[in-house]
Amino acid sequence: MKNKTYFKYASLTILSLVVVILPIISFLGMLKQDDDLRFTNYSYFFGEQDAIGEDLDLTAFDSIALGGVDLGAVKKDLFVKLDLDDFGWLNKDSVYFLEISNPSFREVELYRFNRNGELVYKELSGTVLKSENSLRNPNPYFNLQLDNEFSSSVVLRVYSKVPLKFEAFIYPYSSFYSNYSLRLIIISFYFGIMVALFLYNLILYFAVKDRVYLFYCFYILFIGLAQLSISGHSYFLLQKDVFLYELSIIGFTTLSSVFVIPFIQLFLRTNEYIPKYEKYLYLIPLSYVISLVLWQMGFVEISYSMMDLNGLIFVVCFFTIGIVAARGGNRSAYFFLLAWSFLLIGLVVLILHNLMIINLGSYANAPLLAGTAIEALLLSFALADKINILKKEKEDEQLDKLEAVKENERLIKEQNVYLEDMVKSRTEELELTLKNLQNTQTQLVNQEKMASLGQLTAGIAHEINNPINFVSSNISPLKRDLKDILELMDVYREKGKLEFSEESKEQLDEMEEEIEFDYLLEEVEQLLNGMEDGAKRTVEIVRGLKLFSRVDEQDVKEVDLREGLDSTLILLNSTMSGVIKLTKNYEDVPMVECLAGKINQVFMNIISNAIHALLDHPIEGREPELTINVFFKDEMVGIQIKDNGVGMPDKVKEKIFEPFFTTKAVGQGTGLGLSIVYTIIENHKGSIKVDSEQGVGTVFNIALPVNQKG
Repeated sequence: MKNKTYFKYASLTILSLVVVILPIISFLGMLKQDDDLRFTNYSYFFGEQDAIGEDLDLTAFDSIALGGVDLGAVKKDLFVKLDLDDFGWLNKDSVYFLEISNPSFREVELYRFNRNGELVYKELSGTVLKSENSLRNPNPYFNLQLDNEFSSSVVLRVYSKVPLKFEAFIYPYSSFYSNYSLRLIIISFYFGIMVALFLYNLILYFAVKDRVYLFYCFYILFIGLAQLSISGHSYFLLQKDVFLYELSIIGFTTLSSVFVIPFIQLFLRTNEYIPKYEKYLYLIPLSYVISLVLWQMGFVEISYSMMDLNGLIFVVCFFTIGIVAARGGNRSAYFFLLAWSFLLIGLVVLILHNLMIINLGSYANAPLLAGTAIEALLLSFALADKINILKKEKEDEQLDKLEAVKENERLIKEQNVYLEDMVKSRTEELELTLKNLQNTQTQLVNQEKMASLGQLTAGIAHEINNPINFVSSNISPLKRDLKDILELMDVYREKGKLEFSEESKEQLDEMEEEIEFDYLLEEVEQLLNGMEDGAKRTVEIVRGLKLFSRVDEQDVKEVDLREGLDSTLILLNSTMSGVIKLTKNYEDVPMVECLAGKINQVFMNIISNAIHALLDHPIEGREPELTINVFFKDEMVGIQIKDNGVGMPDKVKEKIFEPFFTTKAVGQGTGLGLSIVYTIIENHKGSIKVDSEQGVGTVFNIALPVNQKG
């Protein structure tokens, strides 16, 4: 009985192969005929749509392709010149058809010229012409009349959103319709097989309620639709919608990959044979989705190359899984391996054609059609056989379950106790870990705050020390000068009690000359002015500190960002060491609603980093320069902080806003400064970007909205 079953499936398999392969062999036998009809020399150039004028300029066609055109995705229009004189057998009094072997081109325009090179005729074809193509041939084609009026040169303008890959053929009237009819029969026969298999397996799903049949139904449906899109026939099924048709070329293949993964998992029981790698199978549909997204984003050539690579990985991966399952004793895996062998062969042939290693002409899709059809038939037979396998396995499974029920109950009770203990233990560990992390984070944040506070305090101490010393150093000479003046005044008072005599006047004059009375008065005035300037400087620094810290402002208020920048620069003035050139370009900007203290902290961190970059890594022959620009654009106040230092490499620039990332030496930075800056700007609904080039410098661009509520 068992031998009869295998004999039945073997007979059905051989019959299916014969039914599918014979038409394909018939088509492949016509490839030699295509060689006589194929253009081999293509002269071309790229240009705008109106690049061809009223006269033919042969010098513009400065590039040559042999055997076919394969130029990838190009945004401009392609202009191709073909020479009818390449075919010596053409009859001037006959009608011929020129066909382009790519159904995805949006516009293909034919230009004909007379013997003098003047444009006398043009015709348009392609997917954008919904009312044209009454023959419903997916490939662009044109009717050619050969007579003495026309030049032998034919020019085609091709506009496409898909890669520019095609060949051109010239057919006699009868050969064109015969060729078209045969291709239409094959694609109709192929799609009929796929629809029949879809309905057959859908009926099996409702009969046995096994999801493997449902996933397989949709897999063969979408793989069949994908082949229709590749051959161009889905354009008519989609009501000649150009976008949907171009999307379907990748979209149907992507959908088929989504359904084939659960089908393979259930059919080959990957959870038993490859449990460690089962989850990675979903990377296959993910890669197809990425290809689809890349196509939507405009990376057409990358998307199509990725599709070809995905297809090969797709088949090889499943073929490997089939071998593993077959070696493990899975009877269905043998059908699976046989089926995917045909699909692998068809896919490899198509890829070799796409790489122009072999040339299949207008029948390039035939091997893949045969491979997918044979694969679908064999897998359907395997699924039919799977019913018997599942029936036997279910009976064995029921017996095993009856024997294992009591054992399972005992194990479950033990496992529950064990799990409860484990959960409790893990919960305690996680709580302790979370507490430690919170403490560590608090310490790091406090450390960053203390570092900023220390830097701020050092700057203030340095700036206040200079004016205070200035005042203190002037006090002693001021006292001495005042003492001399008072002595002179005492003399004047004593002598004034008496009548001034000539002798007394002389004494007074001598004393004035001795102490240089006039210079003394000037010196007193200068000293007093110095003390006044020092006091003003002290007031200015204290005012800058107040503006920077804003300790009395904890709410969002309107602030002039230019004042915040100036106060920050005052505090950092000592760190510039008089070496860095400072350039400020402030435009008139509106007041900005913000937390002034937080925004000043942003300025402090960024400017301080710029100063360190300029001083710690000087560039020989270049004056360190810090430029700050403030401007108003698009309802946003922009602040640009730019230095001409050594810059940053890309790998550093990508991580500077990450917490705990720092380029400073150990103990000199926590890596939280710019992370805090990023958070502050984000909380203010603003944005911060950094541009840096090694050897040129770094630019921080900050944008803050004027109104936080808006």
